[in-house]
Amino acid sequence: MSDAVEEFVTPPPAEPGDKVAVIAPSSGAATVFPDVLDLALERLRDRFDLDPVVYDTAEADPERLRENPVLRAEDVHEAFRDPDISAVFATIGGDDQIRMLRHLDGEILRNNPTRFFGMSDNTCLASYLWTHGIVSFYGGQLLNNVAIAGEFPEYSERYLRRALFEESLGELDSADEWTDDVIEWARDDFREATPEYEPADGWQWDVPDERAGEQISGRLWGGCLTVLQWVLAADRGAPDLDALDGAVLALETSEELPSADDVRRILTCVGERGLLQRFDAVVVGRPQTRNREREYSEEERDQYRVDQRATIREWVREYNPDAPIVFDLDFGHTNPNAPIPIGGRIEIDAGERAIRFP
Repeated sequence: MSDAVEEFVTPPPAEPGDKVAVIAPSSGAATVFPDVLDLALERLRDRFDLDPVVYDTAEADPERLRENPVLRAEDVHEAFRDPDISAVFATIGGDDQIRMLRHLDGEILRNNPTRFFGMSDNTCLASYLWTHGIVSFYGGQLLNNVAIAGEFPEYSERYLRRALFEESLGELDSADEWTDDVIEWARDDFREATPEYEPADGWQWDVPDERAGEQISGRLWGGCLTVLQWVLAADRGAPDLDALDGAVLALETSEELPSADDVRRILTCVGERGLLQRFDAVVVGRPQTRNREREYSEEERDQYRVDQRATIREWVREYNPDAPIVFDLDFGHTNPNAPIPIGGRIEIDAGERAIRFP
């Protein structure tokens, strides 16, 4: 199939009681933290009445998995091809999925569309599915989103339930609170640990005056900014430029905390390639502001968010001065999390300050 897809399919929804696949198409890090993966599987069973089927890659040694991108591709094929599987969950991300893409058979996936849930490095697979006209969900990843420490957030459950069982995600709301608190997965008391949540201030809208009352509709493409850079650099699983005309770009950054200069450099290359000009709007996930490498003060975290918003605004405007930008949506590496449909249609109402997935 050509990268210039004209027809998209949203895979059929799951139903309570269905089997769902658990695979590791990126890294095998989930095997290092089996108790955290067990918590995710329990939540799929107990909260969503699903029957998770754990595939070989989800239990494979991390080094063996890294050395075998073919094995990872085979699990993707098998999960999509199995008529008893109604959704596919990635265990975790990584930094190596780009090597798997050349081993995928797009026709197998197109002929067996199945709802896929993953984020971060799984941006690669989401973009590959986009080029074959298959809608996937950016979020709902098991260790990062489903197995969050403490109570499972109501917001995450609400939107994951819609992404699993309904035809569309519907109206998107901002979460009331959010966290990027780093709870060590190796802690003995991980399940009982409570992340530090902080109030969410809603979305930040940056809309040019001439578009203040518009309703924008387009197909969503994007994911983790760093991984999108890899997709474009390898030119593997990347849509043709023309296919992105009128689309909406989704961006978010990871626990690696790219600097404002890093973000600027990537966006400059995306703009010089001719992509940024194609999008009718941009939505940006709330950025993670701390990681396991060091402690960050509240002032540093606040400044990181301010600098990232300013950089994205400046460099989107450099190449696409008319595009509305909405910041601090609840998708990506922070929690709670709404799995957003990559390849699905998004409606941005700049007048009502509303976002819907019809």
